[in-house]
Amino acid sequence: MTDTMETPQGRRIAYHRTHGEGIGVVFLGGFMSDMEGTKATALESWAQLQGRPFLRFDYSGHGQSGGAFEDGCIGDWAEDAAAAITALTEGPQVLVGSSMGGWISLLLAGRMPERIAGLVGIAAAPDFTEDAFWSGFSPAARQQLMEDGVVMVPSDYDAPYPITRRLIEDGRRNLVLRKPLKLPFPARFLQGTSDSSVDLAVPLRLIDHAVGDDIHLTIVKGADHSFSTPECLQLVEAAIFEVLAKA
Repeated sequence: MTDTMETPQGRRIAYHRTHGEGIGVVFLGGFMSDMEGTKATALESWAQLQGRPFLRFDYSGHGQSGGAFEDGCIGDWAEDAAAAITALTEGPQVLVGSSMGGWISLLLAGRMPERIAGLVGIAAAPDFTEDAFWSGFSPAARQQLMEDGVVMVPSDYDAPYPITRRLIEDGRRNLVLRKPLKLPFPARFLQGTSDSSVDLAVPLRLIDHAVGDDIHLTIVKGADHSFSTPECLQLVEAAIFEVLAKA
């Protein structure tokens, strides 16, 4: 059964929470994804087998949560994540961030480090609104975005992405690769070479930029952006185990 909560900003967030013992795990999904995806549900089953606390949720405008996707932005979704962690978990958590969730995990590392025991990034996509969308737009697309407030961008999934002016402008206020990025806890990043959404240069830039004593990157030949094959899921679980062992 799906539960809901209201954030301090008044947004309704849908979530699934597994109770247990020990350090909890929180899954942060990607852009236009939801908490019913393969990775989120597989990790929930993995946590239940261990008797470990686990939380998955939908950002506002995603999945079963309230609001329209087009009204949201990185800052809103980071607020949603912080509110969910604050209200629905106890003590330090291991954040598992997929794609955009990896960026949001890095934002939370600076905003609530006392609540983070470690971090696992899966095809993490920090700063993608600037480095993937805006930088890839033609002059005509940029003009349309500024004048109309939205442009449609093809995706690898069913429907194109509506990219709004607010998303781009808010993204610039939340960039993490242009300022110091401290990760004072174990951090593991996983990246596939066949990822058509996040170039291999992104995780290399990320680990070069981040400051911390325990940051590792695993590159998997042939893995795509979903990183959800049984073999990839085993790597995610192994990375979480490694972080938990050091937390």
